[in-house]
Amino acid sequence: MQNKAPSEAMSRSRFPDGFRILKGNQEYVTYIEHSSLRVWYSETPSHYESHFHSAVEIILPVTGEVIYTVADNTYRVQSNEVLIVPPNTVHSLFMHEGSSRYLLLFEPDHIFGMRDMQLIEGLLKTPIYLTGQSESQESIRALLMQVVSCYERREFLWNSLCYANLLQMYARLGQFNMTREMTRYDEKSQRIDPEIVDSARLYIDQNYMRDITLTDVSNFTGFSKCYFSRVFKQQLGLSFSEYLRHKRISMAEDLLIHSRQPIQEIAMSAGFGSVATFNRVFRDAKNCTPSRFREIYGDILK
Repeated sequence: MQNKAPSEAMSRSRFPDGFRILKGNQEYVTYIEHSSLRVWYSETPSHYESHFHSAVEIILPVTGEVIYTVADNTYRVQSNEVLIVPPNTVHSLFMHEGSSRYLLLFEPDHIFGMRDMQLIEGLLKTPIYLTGQSESQESIRALLMQVVSCYERREFLWNSLCYANLLQMYARLGQFNMTREMTRYDEKSQRIDPEIVDSARLYIDQNYMRDITLTDVSNFTGFSKCYFSRVFKQQLGLSFSEYLRHKRISMAEDLLIHSRQPIQEIAMSAGFGSVATFNRVFRDAKNCTPSRFREIYGDILK
């Protein structure tokens, strides 16, 4: 049997209640039977090189600080703070002597898969750093300490009890985030709303021929999808998808009348993924096919 290449080698580190398994810089988190969550307490100085895993990682320093590097950002997480690292995000950590911490790892599918979690999709994909000045820091840390308590007691169905607190944590984080955005909207809507819509329309007008999404446009404006969608429709009376469809149909009409491009080329130029989609959407909007539309209005070319 051939030896595996060094990059494919798998290493194992023993912990009191399980293993840390690494293959390259990908970590495979192991869990206790009938669970998908682990909690580790440590007061031993430690240094973990850059790695990633499918689990969400949460650090709760008890004393001192833990230094995290996530992507290009460094967080010096203090004893009263919280850092949440999303799944499949490269990170490293270092803890000095004299510090202690709880480290939580859990598989997020049961929580992230809930339908209303889509409303806070941005929160689920980015690091969340709650400092001592964060309005939600105290309540979120309390919920996480409840997770630690459930884990340590190991009562019947303890894994589900832990997840109940984690679900409540994300719900509260989403509520705090929405409250901030609504406050921002209430205080600055008259000044900001036209800017949001104008910049979004410019982005759509310049990129309608690509496969752009609501996420793309909301990220461009710097606001969440939920907030952006509400403001966009309030200002224009059309949803993002309706405006994008209207823009593409309008451009297709112009090409059908003023050019001799084949239907397939026009479909691609106007941003439709296929001729079949173009024909269906155009017929729904204009009550005729693109070919028939060209027959009716094509005399403009003559």
